[in-house]
Amino acid sequence: MKQLLGLIGLLILSGFTGIDNSITKEERKSAISYFKQTQQDFIKEIKGLSEAQLNWKPADSVWSVANCAEHITISEKNLFDWGMGTLKAPADPTKRKELKHDDEAIKNMIGSRTVKVKTREDFYPTGQFGNTAQTLVVFKERRADLIKYMKSTEDDLRNHFAETPVGLIDTYQLLIFLSAHTKRHTLQIAELKAHPDFPKQ
Repeated sequence: MKQLLGLIGLLILSGFTGIDNSITKEERKSAISYFKQTQQDFIKEIKGLSEAQLNWKPADSVWSVANCAEHITISEKNLFDWGMGTLKAPADPTKRKELKHDDEAIKNMIGSRTVKVKTREDFYPTGQFGNTAQTLVVFKERRADLIKYMKSTEDDLRNHFAETPVGLIDTYQLLIFLSAHTKRHTLQIAELKAHPDFPKQ
């Protein structure tokens, strides 16, 4: 009996609960694939552009390709930090009934350019990385860290939550949101490149 009680005490001290709240293999694989795809599409869209093309704007109120790239890179950190911040609160599985969107809906809503959203000041491009080449270096580092995290995390991403412009989502979905946000502004870059006045070189 003493041995059994000792074992139970050891399990309690080690944080054993008997419940695995980590994400599934399928969820992990799906997220990593999405992170890699949006990264690839973003980099491909700006590859080979000249300084004139990177900095061209159809109007003063519209972001350039360089602005979009910087905004994506700023958001990479800000959204990830937001996600990690949600994990500081206690897990609350009861909130799952309040979720209105599945993972695919998050991808579709955030990745779409149909509805425009006002950007918060701390997400605004200010030239903080120096130039677009350096911006890409920082982006790749941050995306690599995100992928590394998703490959190994045992965090309970499904029972922590964030209130967003599209409603309550769980932390896993917030990281999907991050990647969909990359897609959203990659599409914005494509729109700029398709403009009839976009520089030829």
